[in-house]
Amino acid sequence: MVKSQGIAVSVRLDSDALRALKILESTGMTRSEAIRASLLEAALKKRHHDQIRLEVAAVAADEDDRREMLEIAQFMSTLNE
Repeated sequence: MVKSQGIAVSVRLDSDALRALKILESTGMTRSEAIRASLLEAALKKRHHDQIRLEVAAVAADEDDRREMLEIAQFMSTLNE
């Protein structure tokens, strides 16, 4: 498998981002590895967040699901009495 050289990116880091980069570099990662890993992790989190938001919206739009959730919540509240 041939690895692509990729593209060079220039970025200005604020003090928080620079501290975070130094923490990642202290684990033995190179600067490039730390930045690539952080970008991939951020994209994965974003994708996961978007997926959850869509699922919540689908449940909220489903009248039967909402009714069932209310029934379960009411039942659960009787268990605490």
